[in-house]
Amino acid sequence: MTSSKNHIAASEMSRLSRALPFWLSLGLIPLAWLCAFIGGWSIALLPLVTWFLFSILDAAVGLNLDNNDPQTSEDDLFWYRLITLIWVPLQIITVFGLIFYATRAPHLGGWEKVFLFFGVGVITGTVGINYSHELMHQRNRLERLWADLLLAMVLYSHFRSEHLLVHHRYVATPRDPVTALYNEGFHRFYPRVLRQSFKSAFRAEAAMLARKDKPWTDLSNPFFKYWALQAGFLLAALILGGWAGLGLFLVQAGVAIWQLELVNYIEHYGLTRKHLGDGKYEHVQPRHSWNASHKASNWLLINLQRHSDHHYKPDRRFPVLQTYRATEAPQLPYGYPVMTMAAMIPPLWRRMMNPRVRKWRAMYYPEITDWRHYKAGTNPLPR
Repeated sequence: MTSSKNHIAASEMSRLSRALPFWLSLGLIPLAWLCAFIGGWSIALLPLVTWFLFSILDAAVGLNLDNNDPQTSEDDLFWYRLITLIWVPLQIITVFGLIFYATRAPHLGGWEKVFLFFGVGVITGTVGINYSHELMHQRNRLERLWADLLLAMVLYSHFRSEHLLVHHRYVATPRDPVTALYNEGFHRFYPRVLRQSFKSAFRAEAAMLARKDKPWTDLSNPFFKYWALQAGFLLAALILGGWAGLGLFLVQAGVAIWQLELVNYIEHYGLTRKHLGDGKYEHVQPRHSWNASHKASNWLLINLQRHSDHHYKPDRRFPVLQTYRATEAPQLPYGYPVMTMAAMIPPLWRRMMNPRVRKWRAMYYPEITDWRHYKAGTNPLPR
């Protein structure tokens, strides 16, 4: 079903050299410290590198249409898995180390500190939340704990419950808050998803407990762990940097959440699963997520842009996610760094994406002649 120039054998995957491009994201950690030490103009480097450098690299190195063997063993993926495990302690040290340092650094003015932590939020959102996404899908307890730590550090712990229990089950249906509707601008999507995703995550966990005849107040409800971890990180920021440190922590958390929801916005914009009647919808297929094969931004985002395959096979680790031909999954014109910037300009976004959504409809669902309920999200809720 998938398209590739080459199919990389599992034996090749075990080589460190194959994994090294994905280690580029770790370079953002020393860059954050360098920005703090230098101050001034250097503060702009974190967002510039994350958004613009990888966009330029995408244009230079092009697409990666190769697919790795999806049957590759966990042992052969060691060097890939290690990236996400190393990132967690590095991010904790960086966020709280910089809070301690910046609040005491005489060479950093007030706005320099704010913009520094804006940049920190760009990397905790672009890389940290993305790595938590990879880790939360694993069965290993350590990896799931690591995912919870990364999400608590940006005060968005409920994302795990929402993503696993709601988004993957109901994607591209009216029950999924994270699926952006056709013509829904990001400025409308963002406040809506902030409000609805928390509620849907809480309800999903409460419903799971109810099926076990337990109330939502039962201590097995993960929301108690979420709140405890978030409170712990808020307290750590206050202790290390006082009220200024707490404020800087909130800046990076806010930027990280904004980054996450920008990505959520572009991943399924305008795409819908066919309603089969009586609240039943077709199964999730690669065509229900936007795919992007841009090589450099997939290095940064550990193949998150192969999102069509992630929803089709959610248990696959990032190195073995497959890419698809344009006849099998809708394709984004650029990688996520460019697309997220475009999403913040609604007229530009609609000009880029609405024709592609209409082409997608004609390609996959020529039998549907009335799209009004799909566009408005007013089809019956899935059972």
